[in-house]
Amino acid sequence: MLRALAMVLMAATGMASFAQDANSPDGNLDVRSSVGDLHIGADADARKVGVPLYPGARVKSKDENSDQANLSVLTEAFGMKLIVANYYSNDDPAKVISFYRNKLRKYGKVLECRSEKHGGFSTHEDSKEGAGKELKCEENSGGPVTELKAGTENNQHIVAVEPGEGSKGSNFALVYVHTRGKMGDL
Repeated sequence: MLRALAMVLMAATGMASFAQDANSPDGNLDVRSSVGDLHIGADADARKVGVPLYPGARVKSKDENSDQANLSVLTEAFGMKLIVANYYSNDDPAKVISFYRNKLRKYGKVLECRSEKHGGFSTHEDSKEGAGKELKCEENSGGPVTELKAGTENNQHIVAVEPGEGSKGSNFALVYVHTRGKMGDL
């Protein structure tokens, strides 16, 4: 799957000069071709992840879009969508975790994992294999990062919460990952 993704990205990048509006006000790259479609942008937020924004949360970085990413690659062979939005709250991690634990329930059983750092996500190349496969904790070390996960391996919502600098407030990432094989929509 990674090899196919790399080929699509190379083809799409080569065709970008034909398909991209160089004066795009939002700074996003959208490429549509006979090979597939590609979207790369900083247009990620809680709504696109599929959860509400924690009350009073702010974008984590000073540069509003530097910690936000929206990537989708759609071809006949496979599809992948990844949305990551990072935020900061003055509230302690327990409050943020409690809020998102309830919000993620609409996507299924909520798994709570503890680790030293953000663990990421796992996917399967064959969409049938990951379609109903339950999520699991990649590492469960009891570290400072709490990851809430809901969904399946090929359609997952993740909220990773950690204490802010100096243990004041919370930094948290909202993540949506959806992959598919040959058939299906994203």
